[in-house]
Parts: sequence; structure tokens; C-alpha cells
Amino acid sequence: MSAKSNAALKYTGMRLAVFAGSFAVVAVLVHFGVLPKGLGESNSIWVVLLALVISAPLSFVLLRKQRDAMSDQIVGKVDEAKERLAANRSQEDEAVDAAAAAAARSTAAPQASA
Repeated sequence: MSAKSNAALKYTGMRLAVFAGSFAVVAVLVHFGVLPKGLGESNSIWVVLLALVISAPLSFVLLRKQRDAMSDQIVGKVDEAKERLAANRSQEDEAVDAAAAAAARSTAAPQASA
């Protein structure tokens, strides 16, 4: 596999790493009382949600290059699929046209002999 072929996997891994880092920082800040602990037993949900809110814009800014590489990879694969589909359609069109021409010849041949 080339470096381009696993761009989505690399982006996903880096996105999870950014989330894990955000989660660790938020958990430490909540543990030491810098951030509020939430309400009642909601501490773990609070930490996860806050880490998600923090990691989303960080990922957007920090992982732009990886996201663009993944996008290029996906666009390339979609273009290849479109080319294959167009080639298949043209083969089908040629087969239909050939069958129609053969049918036209076979119906025209008896009329010419009459």
C-alpha cells in the first residue's frame, strides 16, 4: 500500500489522537478543579462532551493537510468509478445498437425478397 492509499486511515487515527489528547487535558483540568465537574454523576459525560467540543476545531485546523489528502484520494476513486461506469454504459450501448441493427437487417431481408 502506498502512502496515498491509507490517507483516510491516517486521518482517522490522527483525529482520534487529537480527541484523546483533548480528553486527557480536560480530565486533568476537571480533576484539579480548574473546570467544573458537571452535575451529580455527569462527570464522565461532561469530560467526553467537552473533549469533543475542543477536539473538533483543533482537528479542523491541525489536520487540514491530512484531510485534503484524504479528499484527493476519495475524489480519485470516485472519478475512476465514474470512468468504469461510463465504459460499461458505452459497451451496453454498443451491444444494444448492434442488436437493433441486426434486428433491422433481419426484418428488412424478408421484405426485400418479397
